Amino acid sequence: MPDTLLEQHAAALRLFGERLRAVADDQWGAPTPCTEWSVRDLVNHVVAEQLWIPPLVAEGRTVEEVGDAFSGDVLGEDPVAAWDKASAAAHAAFAAPGALERTVRLSYGPALGMAYCSELTADCVVHTWDLSRGIGADDELPDGLVEFSIKEVMPYADGLAASGMYAEPLEVPAGANAQTRLLALLGRRG
Repeated sequence: MPDTLLEQHAAALRLFGERLRAVADDQWGAPTPCTEWSVRDLVNHVVAEQLWIPPLVAEGRTVEEVGDAFSGDVLGEDPVAAWDKASAAAHAAFAAPGALERTVRLSYGPALGMAYCSELTADCVVHTWDLSRGIGADDELPDGLVEFSIKEVMPYADGLAASGMYAEPLEVPAGANAQTRLLALLGRRG
């Protein structure tokens, strides 16, 4: 069980990478629980999120300075290679000395590097579930990453639907496990 934030981040990246490697050639156009996205769209989104990390965290650039550098297709002909390169650079940026204590200027305002890392770790965990569902793979997430993600998402779960990026939270059935609770917070039915 990973203990530190950086270990949680690395575990989430590994998990997504494992699921990505399971995508068959004929599954890139398959739908995902993210109703606007195919499997390729979802993977493109997660890879693009990783690409943002080095310029924002390591270089101290702003969202405006980065601009549309990561808009459009960032996967190219080899989505797995794009993921491997982007996720390694993202983790290295967060793991650099002082990176988690550094202020990062995000689209919604300044945040500590550790808050940004936590947010993207939870996002990666949930998108691993989305990807798993899209390709028909095992969608059970590791308990530790689920618990981490619940703690990350809980403080702002009510406002996520208002952002337009998430569905309304769902009612959680009595006795639901942690994964079901996490997914319900984000408008997903497990």
